[in-house]
Amino acid sequence: MFEFTFSETVIKYEGDGAAWHFITLPTDLAEEINRMASGLKGGWGSIKVRVTIGSTTWNTSIFPSKSQKSYVLPVKAAVRKAETIEHGDEVEVTLAL
Repeated sequence: MFEFTFSETVIKYEGDGAAWHFITLPTDLAEEINRMASGLKGGWGSIKVRVTIGSTTWNTSIFPSKSQKSYVLPVKAAVRKAETIEHGDEVEVTLAL
């Protein structure tokens, strides 16, 4: 298992009547993950990961973002509530493949 820790800002995307919160992975980390995970990709190029922010750990997927040349990590409402995370907050993320 590979594990990475980084800090990034939570961004909010609003569309189709809903708001989604994401963290964009640092480009250098995305390139490394892309090399390592070529055989692990699922639908839409997603990669299953285990994520920890604060004291909350959950399983999810990261998704490729062509516009960001990286991967985006969705941060669900339950995690944002548990960790009191809002749009614009910088958070430390531990991500495991």
